[in-house]
Amino acid sequence: MYLLGYDVGSSSVKASIVDAQTGKCVATSYYPKLEAPILSEQPGWAEQEPEMWWQNLKYVTKEVLAQAAGLKPGNVSGTGRQPDTSSVARDIAAIGISYQMHGLVCVDRDMQPLRPSIIWCDSRAVPYGNRAFEALGEEQCLSHLLNSPGNFTAAKLAWVKENEPRLYQRIHKIMLPGDYIALKLSGTACTTVSGLSEGMFWDFKEGKVAGFLMDWFGFPQDILPDIVPTFAEQGRVSRSAAEELGLREGIPITYRAGDQPNNALSLNVFEPGEIASTAGTSGVVYGVSGHVNYDPLSRVNTFAHVNHSAEQDRLGILLCINGTGRLNSWVRQNVCNEDFHYTQMNQIAAAVPIGCEGVGILPFGNGAERMLGNRETRCRIFGLDFNIHSRSHIIRAVQEGIVFSFKYGMDIMAGMGMDIRKIHAGKANMFLSPVFREALAGVTGATIELFDTDGSVGAAKGAGIGAGIYKDHHEAFSTLERLEVIEPVCQEEYAEAYAAWKTELEKDLQ
Repeated sequence: MYLLGYDVGSSSVKASIVDAQTGKCVATSYYPKLEAPILSEQPGWAEQEPEMWWQNLKYVTKEVLAQAAGLKPGNVSGTGRQPDTSSVARDIAAIGISYQMHGLVCVDRDMQPLRPSIIWCDSRAVPYGNRAFEALGEEQCLSHLLNSPGNFTAAKLAWVKENEPRLYQRIHKIMLPGDYIALKLSGTACTTVSGLSEGMFWDFKEGKVAGFLMDWFGFPQDILPDIVPTFAEQGRVSRSAAEELGLREGIPITYRAGDQPNNALSLNVFEPGEIASTAGTSGVVYGVSGHVNYDPLSRVNTFAHVNHSAEQDRLGILLCINGTGRLNSWVRQNVCNEDFHYTQMNQIAAAVPIGCEGVGILPFGNGAERMLGNRETRCRIFGLDFNIHSRSHIIRAVQEGIVFSFKYGMDIMAGMGMDIRKIHAGKANMFLSPVFREALAGVTGATIELFDTDGSVGAAKGAGIGAGIYKDHHEAFSTLERLEVIEPVCQEEYAEAYAAWKTELEKDLQ
């Protein structure tokens, strides 16, 4: 018996097939092999076509089915003879979905997208969220939504309403990227409380849709899909989707969550005080709290975690830095070259001392940063000396700058009562760098534990919980493999380097 998990990101769609009994991943792949395009017609805009996600999901499904069947995947573009994967498809018991958060998908009555999705790193909606925050008041927004409306999905819909009024009138339902993928799989439009909370549509004080915000923006409540539990049957694979994907008709979709709550699930982070982190295109620290709380300045985000319920508060406090891996990638392409591997970058960075002999980087160049009050401060290099600094210094300064931005946000989380002593992370992306790992442990004083998992594997196991195959998350993640432990070292040196970095940041925030 197998479980199928999808992780629908802005760079690619990843899929994994997990053996439900052993908990081991038997097949995994992603598509496209190069990063998916992001449309940016104006500065600060970022859009993707929802149909592109579906096409990428089709290709990667064929690849993992063939891989699980022990066959070559053939031509995934749909031409040529395809391998027989029916035996694997018959044994898939449930499907789970992880997805890029905060995106807006608008569909008509035929459930067809009306426009490209306005995705997570698009910053055009900031003024709309800010106006709502000022008009409704900080106390009401923060005590009910736990956040400012900011640049989230509700504010993105307000932008569409004002700037594309004819299109807005044609909207039947709005949904998040994962809701759209579930719709394509099953034909059923639905969402979750966790999803609504990430879009600023959920009222935590009242335990229902945030009618006061919907009314202020002028949104009808029926524009939202029906609400289903995070772990439960949310629809079944339709005949048409089964034919497109090579799956069995009727497979239940039993789990859905945004990428950051799902990453925490993947790392078995469910209870208060537990922390998960990622450092891919964006960088995230995500901690679980057992009580409803918020940052008075709304610099970090608070959403319903995957196991939040009316009976049990489980809130995910999310710190996000938009451009971590993207900055590292930019440096590889423009300071090094595209043939220069990340492993080589990590090696030469390790030869530079902590603090990079005075050169530093503020890694904020990928849109408005919530942590900085939704400001677009842009990336900045400081302290550069042509006589002593080299490419190696720049590479290390990038990694330290990203780590220091994590530390800055984690101090905000500490002010909300979070005691961060241990960080769980997958051994992937920037956590592959010894410099990055050592710097993060050294500046925060936290122990880092690295695990062999990813979002699509987590989504598969989440599906197993939702389908009742696993009795709880303890059973689902009993086989999670810890790969490495990094203890804090050189804490005084990192504290000194961080203080210099923070001084430069505060200049930009004055």
